[in-house]
Amino acid sequence: MKIKRTYGGGCDASSLQGGCGDRAANIPPGNGGFAAASLATGRRRHAFTLIEMTLATAIAAIVLVAINSVLFAALRLRDATSDVVDAATPVDQAVTFLRRDLQCAVTPTNGTSKVLSGDFRVGNVNSLGVPEPVAIELFTATGALNANAPWADIQRVTYELKQPADRSAAGRDLVRSVVRNLLTITTPEVEDQLMLSGVANIKFTCYDGAQWQDTWDTTGVTSVNTNLPLAVRVDIQMSGNGGATAEPIEIVVPIDAQWRTNMVLSTTTGS
Repeated sequence: MKIKRTYGGGCDASSLQGGCGDRAANIPPGNGGFAAASLATGRRRHAFTLIEMTLATAIAAIVLVAINSVLFAALRLRDATSDVVDAATPVDQAVTFLRRDLQCAVTPTNGTSKVLSGDFRVGNVNSLGVPEPVAIELFTATGALNANAPWADIQRVTYELKQPADRSAAGRDLVRSVVRNLLTITTPEVEDQLMLSGVANIKFTCYDGAQWQDTWDTTGVTSVNTNLPLAVRVDIQMSGNGGATAEPIEIVVPIDAQWRTNMVLSTTTGS
């Protein structure tokens, strides 16, 4: 006589090999159908609905638009800053050269042949070797010493405005002309250096201790100004875009080098 044993969930002993035992171990007796439905419902709760996906996509789009706006604003600011820096670099370079040349000006000759001396002229000046009138001519100790060149550190420097190579460009070119060989008996060799483009006007004025003067000349023996000025003011007017007037560039350079003498001048008085 065989005794048939049954296990919870309705599986007999012969059906344990078919996997019914696993289901019997996981599903409580008497609740098999309800547990299966609960398991399927729990799995569906982990998925996103269409509304949730739409909201997430909309939020991500808003965030990307905001990031894109900030990024392009930063790029425009960087380009504008770069343009300002690029435009200011030639001006700073020209101002640096002007200040250094004026500060290192040597004492004037006053029509005589002093050692380590040179003239100082401001105004509408004709300089030897320069085809056009210059705004200033001075001798300055800013020449670079080189083992391959026989020149000393004293050189003649002039600043003048010349027509640019591009005739359609606004303004003129500020040119620094340099003569290194000061002992030549022929026309000196002049080296032109472009300092600044788009210049409308440049003006030098000299301070004599009481007032600013538009002209200065120490070349003659009877010149009124026989010494270097106490300071030089440089006004550079740039050409604006579309004919507009740009802000002027103004620098004031004090000159410490002054010629002094302890020679007593004899005078005669009438009886």
